[in-house]
Amino acid sequence: MRVGFIGTGEIAEAMVTGLAGQGHQIMISARNHEKASALAAGKMEVSIAENAEVVAQSEVVFLCLMANVARSLLADLPFRADQAIISVMVDLPLMELHQLCAPAQDIALTIPLSAIATGGSMLPVYPASAALQTLFGNSDTILPVVSEAALNAHFAGSALSAPLIALMQTGSAWLSQQTGDRRAAEKYVAGVFAGFLRQMSQQDVDFETLLTGLATEGGLNASLKSHMAQAGAHDALVEGLEALKPRLGL
Repeated sequence: MRVGFIGTGEIAEAMVTGLAGQGHQIMISARNHEKASALAAGKMEVSIAENAEVVAQSEVVFLCLMANVARSLLADLPFRADQAIISVMVDLPLMELHQLCAPAQDIALTIPLSAIATGGSMLPVYPASAALQTLFGNSDTILPVVSEAALNAHFAGSALSAPLIALMQTGSAWLSQQTGDRRAAEKYVAGVFAGFLRQMSQQDVDFETLLTGLATEGGLNASLKSHMAQAGAHDALVEGLEALKPRLGL
């Protein structure tokens, strides 16, 4: 397929990396030429062009901008009725995208994270997008949701990434203080969680099942979990998620 990217930030880079080597013609915007050049380096199928040419030459266009930039930019681009448009932007509703990207009608919202570069990531989408399924369905899990509100709730869910990784970083830093090997400590902590996540995907178990298996009374896991609960860690997480709701229209 001929795939275009408007915006050349981290998520665009991850998506281009995930698509590279699959026979697609990929065109990225030159808005930030330094980033675009670095992204195109070593990828023969990736070329750089101005925004208007990216849209004009693409069957599928990914919008990877900040919402305020998109509002000032998209209405002047030559979108077509036969294109698929996929937005990865928070703060820009679907109704407004239809106005900015007219006459395009096949418009969807999704939430890629950096793991899409290597595959195996989750891609909630609203409404369902045949183009997204074609491009990433073989490498990642496409998760259609029932409404734009549900998609926005998944934006909040994706925000769990930084706090949970920060907790793992804190734990691995403590471990490395005991062992003297920071990198090995990080690999161990990451590997422990990767194992649980593989178990969830391969055996169709849920979080409660995993916790039950770690709930031995007096065990190390149960003791640390109880301490974190008493310290208010779970309440703080829920409060943080609730604080995101006004921005997401929830």
